[in-house]
Amino acid sequence: MAGKIIIDSERCKGCGLCVAVCPKGSIVVAKKSNTRGYFPACPAGTDCTGCAICALVCPDAAIQVQRDDNDRIRSTGKPTGKSRPTLVEEKT
Repeated sequence: MAGKIIIDSERCKGCGLCVAVCPKGSIVVAKKSNTRGYFPACPAGTDCTGCAICALVCPDAAIQVQRDDNDRIRSTGKPTGKSRPTLVEEKT
């Protein structure tokens, strides 16, 4: 199972929670700040398992995880307003 991490760098405030919980070290803090002056998290380019723990702990809901699971793709949906991220399941 492979995963892909998508981080909205403008929503991220660089708290580092996702970096701390990632079991594969697939997320790092960027060296360049965003327009708000924060150093956001960014994918490290290492193998992501698609566990989505990073998306669940993100207080800014700035992370989406796409996971290829044989015949299904699972991705955390982008929240609207102040809602929490959710795991959405779609058949391909």
